[in-house]
Amino acid sequence: PSPTLAIHVYTPREVYGTVGSHVTLSCSFWSSEWISEDISITWHFQAEGSRDSISIFHYAKGQPYIDDVGSFKERMEWVGNPRRKDGSIVIHNLDYTDNGTFTCDVKNPPDIVGKSSQVTLYVLEK
Repeated sequence: PSPTLAIHVYTPREVYGTVGSHVTLSCSFWSSEWISEDISITWHFQAEGSRDSISIFHYAKGQPYIDDVGSFKERMEWVGNPRRKDGSIVIHNLDYTDNGTFTCDVKNPPDIVGKSSQVTLYVLEK
């Protein structure tokens, strides 16, 4: 039997944005399986200095869902395309409170084993 190939998720290690502008949080992935209808993509955010991470975005059953929590709900845009192995989002109108770590997690059943990938956002003055 061939070994199961895990899903691979890629993000930049860090991105920089300025207050009031927008930034793209890129997330791409590679899966040995055909991209199924059941693919799901989740983004989590852990604010700088915080222990807790919150789910801010979820893509499932072919639909993007912006989670109704946190300060991102009015400022987030889905720009990904799972068929192109892209799970990227844009955060608009950046503020210092957006400093922190964003995690992109992709599951493409039956290919559900794999590490999520993290990108740290640094928001700077104009």
